[in-house]
Amino acid sequence: MKCFIELPTWLGDAVMATPAIENILQKYPECELILFGSFLSTQLFLEHPNVKKIIVDESKKKGNRYLNLYRYAKEIGEVDIALSFRGHFASRFLLWMLPAKEKCLYKKENRVVRHQVLRYNDFVNRCLSSSFEADALKLYMSVPATDKKRKTVGVNPGATYGSAKRWYPEKFAEVGAVLSDRYDIVIFGGPGEKDIAADIETALRAEGVENCTNLAGKTSIPQLMQHIAQLDLFITGDSGPMHLAAAFGVPTVAIFGPTKDKETSQWMNEKSMVVKKEMACAPCMKRTCPLKHHECMKMVEAEDVLSAVSRF
Repeated sequence: MKCFIELPTWLGDAVMATPAIENILQKYPECELILFGSFLSTQLFLEHPNVKKIIVDESKKKGNRYLNLYRYAKEIGEVDIALSFRGHFASRFLLWMLPAKEKCLYKKENRVVRHQVLRYNDFVNRCLSSSFEADALKLYMSVPATDKKRKTVGVNPGATYGSAKRWYPEKFAEVGAVLSDRYDIVIFGGPGEKDIAADIETALRAEGVENCTNLAGKTSIPQLMQHIAQLDLFITGDSGPMHLAAAFGVPTVAIFGPTKDKETSQWMNEKSMVVKKEMACAPCMKRTCPLKHHECMKMVEAEDVLSAVSRF
């Protein structure tokens, strides 16, 4: 049996889709998965035992997108089930072109506050006429043994979605400086977040903190997964790496501002704390602050984060 899955575009969303994907395999244990999606999301599944083929969606890069999608459909060939965790027209077009016995397209329900993991799982249950519960996040990855002599805390200042979700580098550095006597510090970030990561490193070194390593822009997704899995503590905004930490059960303090923690907070991680400030304008769900003041993040102080850390 073959199942085609178009993954969510964003890294964190793809992680949150993993319980639903595992439930597909609970119903069809021998199912061969063909995955299609962004480079970032597909990288999460390189070691998944049921994944037989991964196709990175480059349909928008060159030429006519819909002609490119048609070519992808021809490459994929006939499958038993085709599911898309995206609801865009391009996804509808791709599924229409695929020769599949059953096709299911995700449609987000915005009127009800519900965790994204549950929304994805509801979608799969509707498609399969099943009633599976959403279990823990599941990533398949071999974690190498480590001989580190001290605990490590990871700080992740970035958020690919937009600047509104980002806490401030000087505040990350303030937290890091306090924790540096107990933890070695690892700074994470993507290629577009090297500047903010460098600001944190500079501020830490100005405080005399030398036990810090800046990995921003230096890791692949599998390497990022391995580094996060080995952490003893993670401090982050609402981001893809936050969900990686949840998948590996890493104690995490997650700083929320413009986004809905009831929908995208860490799923089934008992060692997770959310730090946020209640405001009339939050959560606005905007990529940049529409009121230009960014108070939902400015009001979060280093002391708030350190207080959350002390509860672990």
